[in-house]
Amino acid sequence: MADIEPYENALGAIPGAHPYSRGSRYHDAEIGIHRQAGGTEVRYAKRRLLPSLDQQETQEHVVGGGERVDLLAQRYFGEPGQWWQIADANPVLDPRELTDEAGRVIDIPLAGGFPSGRGDRRV
Repeated sequence: MADIEPYENALGAIPGAHPYSRGSRYHDAEIGIHRQAGGTEVRYAKRRLLPSLDQQETQEHVVGGGERVDLLAQRYFGEPGQWWQIADANPVLDPRELTDEAGRVIDIPLAGGFPSGRGDRRV
């Protein structure tokens, strides 16, 4: 029986393969390789630097009691896993901050702000 190859090695053998799913905020992030002292290579997603969205690329949402960012993603994008698009459009460290307080106004990115829903925002 053949040995099972580590996932990272298998990805390296496939040209253009990416370790993140298409719905992930990191899907289109550039992948870097860090070489450890022993020569082991470690892949990592490079930091995503996102420009601010223009007002024409967002709509405002007034947070109601009991709302969560994943529920808002379901409402606006049809996919709760896309909550990170709302987080990316608003300057907070923890996405729970966005809905902690009823009455807070947050930005919801419109279609085109994040083309294909993958964070590959046009600049």
